[in-house]
This record gives sequence, C-alpha cells and structure tokens, in this order.
Amino acid sequence: MDRAPGLSVRSKLTLSYAGFLMVAGVLLLAAVWLFLLRYVPDRALIVSADTPTHGVFPIRSNLLRVFAPRAAAVLAFLLVLGLVGGWILAGRMLAPLTRITDAARTAGNRSLSHRIHMQGRQDEFRELSDAFDSMLEQLESHVAEQQRFAANASHELRTPLAISRTLLDVARKDPTRDRGELIERLYVVNARAIDLTEALLLLSHGDRADLTLTRGSVDLSLLAEEAAETLLPLAEQRRITLDVTGGPTRTDGSAELLLRMVTNLVQNAVVHNLPTGGSVTVHTEEHGDTSLLRVENTGPRLPPELVPTLTEPFRRGADRVRTDEHAGAGLGLAIVHSIVRAHAGTLDLAPGPAGGLLVTVRLPGGR
Repeated sequence: MDRAPGLSVRSKLTLSYAGFLMVAGVLLLAAVWLFLLRYVPDRALIVSADTPTHGVFPIRSNLLRVFAPRAAAVLAFLLVLGLVGGWILAGRMLAPLTRITDAARTAGNRSLSHRIHMQGRQDEFRELSDAFDSMLEQLESHVAEQQRFAANASHELRTPLAISRTLLDVARKDPTRDRGELIERLYVVNARAIDLTEALLLLSHGDRADLTLTRGSVDLSLLAEEAAETLLPLAEQRRITLDVTGGPTRTDGSAELLLRMVTNLVQNAVVHNLPTGGSVTVHTEEHGDTSLLRVENTGPRLPPELVPTLTEPFRRGADRVRTDEHAGAGLGLAIVHSIVRAHAGTLDLAPGPAGGLLVTVRLPGGR
C-alpha cells in the first residue's frame, strides 16, 4: 500500500517546539515594545542647566535602530535552537514508541516470543508497552494452543482413516472374508470419525459469542432427565446407578448446546467410573441469580494436578483412558468448557473425597 506524503511525527513535534519558542520570543519583544520603548520620547529633550539630572537621554528612533537587528538575531537564534533542540527532544520522547514499533514488526514476522519489557516510570508509553507485551503473550498462547489443537485433531482423524484402510486392504487380499463383519466394523469406524468431526466443529465454534443457534429459556432439570434417559442403557450395562435430583432450574441459552453439555458430562461420569457398582448423581438447583448443575460420580482417585487439565482438548488422564467403544477422543470436557463459556458461565472441576470427579456448572439464571 502506497504511503501518502507527509511529515513524520518527529518533524511535526520539532516544528511545534520551534514554533512555540518563536511565538514566545515574539511575545517577549512585543512586551518590551508595549511596556518600555513606547514610553521613550521620539525627540530630544531640552534640559535647563539648573536641572540636577545628568546623563544621555536617547530617543525612540535611535533605540529601535540599535534594538531591531539584535532582536532579529535573537529570533534567528531561537529558531535554530528550537529546531535543533526540538529534533533532539522529539527523538528522545519518541524512542519508546520506536521500540514498540520494532516489536510490532518482529511480531508481524511470526516471532511472538519477543517482549519489550520497558523500564522506567509508569507513563503513557510504559502503559502502552505493558499492554502490547500482554497482548503478545496472549496471542502466543492462543497460537500455540491452536497449533497443538490442529496437530492433535489431525492425529485423531488419521486413526479412523488408517483403520478403514487396513480393513479394506485385508478384505481385498482375502476375498473369502465375511463381508458382513467387514461392513459392520467399517460402519463403527466411520461413525466414530463422524462423531469426532462433529465434536471438533462444535469445539471450534462453540465458544463464540455470536452463536447462530436459537436461544431461549431452558430448564436444566429437563435436559438432565433427557440425558439420563438416553444414557441409561449404557449405565445399566456397566451396572452403574444413575440418579437425577433437584427442581426446575432455568437459564437462557441454546437448548441444543446445553443438552450436548449435560450429555457429555453424564456420559463422562458413566464411562470414567468404577468397573461395576458405581454411581452417578446429577443435581440441578437455582441459587439466587445463578443456575447450578452438578454431576458427581464414583471412580478411582484423581491426582489434584491432573484435574485442571481435563478440559484441555485431547487431554486424557492415565487412569481415565478406556479402550472400549466409549473411549472417546478426549474432547468431552473440552466441549463442555466451550459451551459453558459461550453462555457466560463457569465450570469447576474437583476430585471427589473418595474418588471420582465433581463437576459444577454455574450459569446465569433465566426468566
């Protein structure tokens, strides 16, 4: 893009300094004229011999003839001093801005690790520098997270495709293989790939504030009952007790996303539980202007340092990895976190005192 011709900020500041200095000089000379020279007589005075006053009495024309060249020289000196001093002062004042500009160019070249770390007093440039460093830090973290997410997503999507290719290669080399079994296994692998793709799409768009899905008043207790009814066969298969308690709990938001949130929480609680004889409790209640949803399950003890990382995409604890049909891709709680943020809520995870996980969702109360 072509730049429009014009003076630099340093040149403008220099001219401003010089201009102010010249104006001050002119005003000073004008004050000398108004309050001194105008009272000097314009013609010689005749003093009698008896007057005790002695000395020379200059006239105004002589003073002006002597004063004018000196005044012009002083104004010229002030102009040069204003230009030179203004250029130096402007350079010193704009030096921090130059550092910030260099840092911006460095960041534009994909080097987000650079920081300004400006020292000195807390002035406007220091505040701008600190804000720019904070922005670079957040941007670097966001880019690293996106790169990690893209790499993990590519890895997860490659797995079902590799399995499908292996099954097809085996079928091609062994024409006598049971095609019904092959079709069934391909169907399962393809379903997993579709579910994973939908989860990735939901995770990438779920935390946007401008969701295009329909929003309205939603009762979390009804969503909890619907999710529990859907996952009851899975819970019975694992001999896990699934209970839903609490009363009507309303909030404003997308019914589709909130149902996905509750379903993911309940499914996560069922899957990551005791091998048999475990329990899952889903509780909803209104607490003032806040709507609460709690999902608590039994299970193995979780290390405290592991719990905060469970909402990261593709993050699985070593004790929470499953190898059955509900192993998942480590996106369940990440999607929940994304949906909660989209609804201006908070998500809290805490290890249970006897094992398992306690998940608490706080959303703004509805109408």
